[in-house]
Amino acid sequence: MTPTPVTCPGYRFPAEVISHAVWLYHVFSLSLREVELILSERGIAVTHESIRQWCLKFGTDFACKLRRRRPKPGDTWHLGEVFLKISGELHYLWRAVDQHGVALDILVQRRRHATAAKRFFRRLLAGLKYKPRRLVTDGLLSYGVAHREVMPEVKHRICRYLNNRAENSHRPTRRRERQMQRFKSPKQAQRFLSSHAMIYGHFRPRRHLMTAGQYRRGRAEAFQAWREETSVQMAA
Repeated sequence: MTPTPVTCPGYRFPAEVISHAVWLYHVFSLSLREVELILSERGIAVTHESIRQWCLKFGTDFACKLRRRRPKPGDTWHLGEVFLKISGELHYLWRAVDQHGVALDILVQRRRHATAAKRFFRRLLAGLKYKPRRLVTDGLLSYGVAHREVMPEVKHRICRYLNNRAENSHRPTRRRERQMQRFKSPKQAQRFLSSHAMIYGHFRPRRHLMTAGQYRRGRAEAFQAWREETSVQMAA
């Protein structure tokens, strides 16, 4: 029997096209119109608005599936925050990564006081179901308050120079923010960045710490996991 592409109910394009569009948009700094142009070169006539809807609907779903497949994070968490200007108002993007640079979670909030820090700590613990051995943060006092109230038994190291891993993890966000000409609302920023952090990180291993063979194997495994979770295999 000739295999047929897996389809998504209610969509006229096969899952392979939809997943490829979502992959292009999240892994590379491309606009929706640029993704439309790439697909057009391959003979796929789809508008950028359709691609936008695909990314909204399937991006979050794909990211959640990849999150479930993610190996257990390391026992040292690096936390940092960076400001985002949304509709003329300052917001803060809170981010946590482990010692390997793997993104654990992000949260967009209007403030960076103690209440906001405690909210982010509780979100991390709810999502990961266990506590780290050590936290590394910069000198923001809100982290100390949240640490004492939420995770007092965890070691807390305050050092701006040891927290470069968290600061460097914000760079992809800055590139996308410039490319998208800023985020339009906190909800949009939270939705996009949650998906982007997981999908982008899935295809971005720490290349400088791997041999060529390890990198090729890791890349092949990443693509295999993506194909399995986005249902782009051929069904009989």
